[in-house]
Amino acid sequence: MSPKSLPQVTAPTHHFSVQLSATRRGARLARLLTERQLDDWGRPFRNATHIVAELASNAVLHGRVPGRDFRLGLNLHADGTLLIEVTDARGDRLPRVPDPACHDPHEVESGRGLLIVAAYADRWGVDEAPANCKTVWAEVDPVPDRVDR
Repeated sequence: MSPKSLPQVTAPTHHFSVQLSATRRGARLARLLTERQLDDWGRPFRNATHIVAELASNAVLHGRVPGRDFRLGLNLHADGTLLIEVTDARGDRLPRVPDPACHDPHEVESGRGLLIVAAYADRWGVDEAPANCKTVWAEVDPVPDRVDR
């Protein structure tokens, strides 16, 4: 691949990161801080708060290790793409999107958060880290000539 055909990776123009307690209160605070931070940056993506709410909730419910926090990261790039990252302490528990045809009562009651993330995000995935933690990330592309509010 020639250097001209390599994708251009740009540094974020705005970055926000915070460590929060792995509690319901911490998950709620992640959503509120996201809303405020994006508003301060002049980019109030409504869908971003839904994505953060789901990822933070998952970090608290499925990624919690007593005494360990989770981290929220927001990176806004010059092209308007927003990268959301939620890192928790359970690298051994990777998220999965449930099968919609599954009739397991437990899966019917819960486990639909990643379907919401997949619906709102343009891309999402999981990065495993060597320190037995994982980062679930989602990207939201800008919408031309429309404020998503």
